[in-house]
Parts: sequence; C-alpha cells; structure tokens
Amino acid sequence: MSTTVSRAAAGGAPGRPLRAVEPAAFAGVFLRETTLFRRVWPSSTFGAIVEPTINLLAFGFGLGALVSTVQGIPYIQFIGTGTVATAVLFSSVFAGMFDTYVKRVYMKTYDGILAAPVDVPELFLAEACWIAVKAGVFGLAPLLVAIVFGLPPSWGMLAIPFIGFLTGFGIALMGMSFSGVVPSIDSFNYVQSALVTPMFLLAGIFFPLQGLPSWIATLAQVNPLYHCVQLVRDAVFGWQPADDLWHVLALVAFAAVMAPLAIRVLRRRLID
Repeated sequence: MSTTVSRAAAGGAPGRPLRAVEPAAFAGVFLRETTLFRRVWPSSTFGAIVEPTINLLAFGFGLGALVSTVQGIPYIQFIGTGTVATAVLFSSVFAGMFDTYVKRVYMKTYDGILAAPVDVPELFLAEACWIAVKAGVFGLAPLLVAIVFGLPPSWGMLAIPFIGFLTGFGIALMGMSFSGVVPSIDSFNYVQSALVTPMFLLAGIFFPLQGLPSWIATLAQVNPLYHCVQLVRDAVFGWQPADDLWHVLALVAFAAVMAPLAIRVLRRRLID
C-alpha cells in the first residue's frame, strides 16, 4: 500500500489513474540494471559466453568424430545452433533465481527500490527484460563460433537475438518465481536438478527428439527451450512458417504465464 501511495504522489498528473506498469518507473529500473552491468560486465559476460562455447567445442568435436551429420546437417552446425539455447538458458535462469534471491534476502536491494515510486510489476518486468536482452546477445557467441567452423551465415540469423530475448524473458521470470518460493538459497539445487537439467537435455540441443519415445516429444512441447532450439535452427537453415508460428506462440504463452506468477509470488514476499 505504501508503494502505491508513493507512486501516486510522484505521478505528477493528479487525477490520472496509474497504469499497471508505469513507463517511467520501468525505465528507471532498466537503466539501473544497465548502469550496474557496466561495472561487472567482464565477469558476467565471461561465464555466460565461455561455458556454452566449451560445450559446443567439446560435443561438436567429440561426438562430431562419430556422427558426421544429423537430419542432413553437419553435426558441428547442428549442435552450434542448438548451443545458442544453452547460452540463453544459463544466462537467464540463474540470473532470475540467484540474483533475485540475493538482492531480496541478503542485500535488501528491493526494499530500497520499492521505497521509490516503483511497484513490483515494474521492478521485476524491467529486470526480466534486462536479463532477456543479455540472453539475446550472449546467445550469439556459440553461433559465431559455429560460423568459424563452417556454418554458412544467413539473413535469418538476424532474428536470433529476438528469439533469445523472448525465450530469456520467460525463463528469467520462471527463475524469479522460484526465488520467491524457495526457503533457502541451497534449495535451488532441487530446481537445477529436477527442472533445469531436464530442460537442457530434452530440448533437442545435442540430438533430435524424433527418435525418442513419443511421450518425450509431447513433454518437449511444454519446454520453452525446445521451441527456442527449433526457432534458431529454422532461422539458420530455413523458416518453416506454420511450425515457427507455433514455436513463437508457445514462447509468448510461457512468458505470459510466468509474468503474473513471478509478480504475485514476489509481491507477497516483499509487501504483503
């Protein structure tokens, strides 16, 4: 309630009802994140880029020596496009979980921000957007490595940062939701083992899912990372309009579900 009152007091337009998300408050939080990133970008960028790139090189050259092509695509190119999703996943889910938890519990960052004319939706949607921007950029690293090793550039690759943004936005909000329900930071081990790892392995990054039992293909439809992988591959090797529309809608639906869930969970933690 105090936050709502402070926002109304600072609105500057008496009588105007407040929007669900005030652009000025959203922009303020987003700008804060970009300012902080300028201080920590080397360490933050290093982990987000190097780990997926190592995965690409290890699996590409390791399994690539045994498997020459998958679905008619050289294996290094198949895994290079899939590893884009790995970079998106790692840079968004862990930022959503750990950063949000540390800011809320240990640093009390959100107590200070919410004392300003900023409400919970603006705070976490802006943070999720910034995480998604980084995920879209970081996802390009393994793609550039794959280009060096023979992946032919295409105009469709220009869409990959947007695919990474959309995927990272929903996954960051999912991580934020978990940060609001876990009793301690150690509990993220359960999330990582029971959810993040299966998402990672059953997304079609390293092998196609078509040859697996049908229930796995069905389960993959609720895995946002699977839709990210398919969109990235289609962007590189040729769009499939009907299938890609379904993948985009699935990612939008996932983000639409995660946004109110994260806001509700974190509002209860911070205000109620």
